[in-house]
Amino acid sequence: MIRIAMLSKWHVHAAGYAAQIRKTDDACITCVWDDDNTRGQAWADELGVAFEADLDTLLARSDVDAVVVGTPTTDHVKVMVAAANAGKHIFTEKAMATTLAGCREISSAIARNNVKFCISLPNLTTSIVQLARQVIDDGLLGRVHYLRMRNAHAGSLLGWLPDYWYDVEKSGGGAMMDLGCHPMYTASYLLGKPQRIASVFNTSYAPPPNDDHSVSVVAFADQAIAVLETSFISPWSANCFELLGTEGALVSVDGQVKIRSKQYPVEGWVIPDKLPDPLPMALRQWLDGISKGTPIPFDTERGEALTELLENAYRSHEQQTIVRI
Repeated sequence: MIRIAMLSKWHVHAAGYAAQIRKTDDACITCVWDDDNTRGQAWADELGVAFEADLDTLLARSDVDAVVVGTPTTDHVKVMVAAANAGKHIFTEKAMATTLAGCREISSAIARNNVKFCISLPNLTTSIVQLARQVIDDGLLGRVHYLRMRNAHAGSLLGWLPDYWYDVEKSGGGAMMDLGCHPMYTASYLLGKPQRIASVFNTSYAPPPNDDHSVSVVAFADQAIAVLETSFISPWSANCFELLGTEGALVSVDGQVKIRSKQYPVEGWVIPDKLPDPLPMALRQWLDGISKGTPIPFDTERGEALTELLENAYRSHEQQTIVRI
């Protein structure tokens, strides 16, 4: 049984991770820590476990093998370095950290202490991304030169994001730092090493300096370009995914998937009979990595790649220039 401590309920996904753990038969939650004692105690009471007000005390507990990090993003470095130094396996919400330097500090502590690490990158487990990887590898698109991906919701417009979500001293940024992570890490996964990035961020409903609708354009080493869009103010988001190459295209809008390829025996668009099965969710892969020693693909390298894009995306917006990576 993997004994897990929940580190903060700050993140909106923290409760979901706790629910996932409680449904497994090989892990359990033993305690909670939060820098907000009232919030932490209430969550511990809800889960029926102990609350520890001091992080070092919690990390020294003998009934903690691993931690799930749901703290403010700007606290990730100090919390995860402390957890790694205490020999605890780490699962974290994205982003890994707000700077690449911070990520590397975490990575060093994880490697030094030989603990298992996983960052939540849920879009990489989806059927559409598995299909994209497959058609790229099979050469059905030829040379891939363009990706467009949009991930958006109406959290700011409809007011269901918590007020503290807009504190950049905690969150590290706005829509692109949060929801925009999904297009960012998907582009990195499919297209490789980024070389240049240009961003335009705006604010309509979220309090400045948060961005609540944002676009970044990224050029990759093999000359592919990705247009990555996100928003907190889109009640009808029309989430979309377009992957174009010299020989074909893969398109998905609100879950409707179609492909065309010069290598297909038929002309025009084809709707797949069946999409690839999704991968297990990141939390499950992390637990299996701890208990069974299976590979955890969402590792520190993936975490660093995401933050490299995010950090330079915000730098481009602030400087209003194209930034070399």
